[in-house]
Amino acid sequence: MSKLRCIIFDVDGTLVDSQADILACMEAGFAVVGREAPHREAVLSIVGLSLDSAMARLCPEASGNELVQMVEGYKAAYVARRKAAGAGHAHFYPGMRELLDELAQVPENLLCIATGKSRRGLDALLESAGMERFFLSTQVADDHPSKPHPSMIARVLRDTGAEAAQAVIIGDTSYDIEMGRAAGVGTIGVNWGYHPVTELEAAGAGEIVTSPAALPAAIQRATGG
Repeated sequence: MSKLRCIIFDVDGTLVDSQADILACMEAGFAVVGREAPHREAVLSIVGLSLDSAMARLCPEASGNELVQMVEGYKAAYVARRKAAGAGHAHFYPGMRELLDELAQVPENLLCIATGKSRRGLDALLESAGMERFFLSTQVADDHPSKPHPSMIARVLRDTGAEAAQAVIIGDTSYDIEMGRAAGVGTIGVNWGYHPVTELEAAGAGEIVTSPAALPAAIQRATGG
């Protein structure tokens, strides 16, 4: 087996801090149907799920038509916020943008993404950061069942030709960890995102790191050194 490392990143809560956008857009989505958005903790607890799954979990009493309107309201609010923010709307956690640059310098590292974002949302974020061609495989909610279904990781492995033992998912939620375990790849949780460390531990994270600087060594351990 070659020394390739397939390094799969979640986005929201792992690479970038999107909570201000998520909370504002969720409020806008609920307002479309005259409902009050849930409190912050509830909203952040569903980050990582596909938007339709997230809305249904947050508002199980809503009708199917209401859920469609809420999702569209969220998306419209996101587009408006992105346009208002301009080119600098991607707020990377301190050290994460630099870490990606560092990892990309190693030829054996295959950088990939598995996110609950839409294709439009992810493309806009990567464009704003000048990273349109940075990742070898980018998997989004438009094309897969919601996390923690392992479909995204299975597609990443097909795209890269990597084996599961060479791959690791890095994320901030239990959904990321459960997805990785279901796909048979390594799992690393980060403690700066939206789910508490206790949830990452309960989901079975192989390791939990407390800083971006700790990730390179953790990635090596998770992918066989």
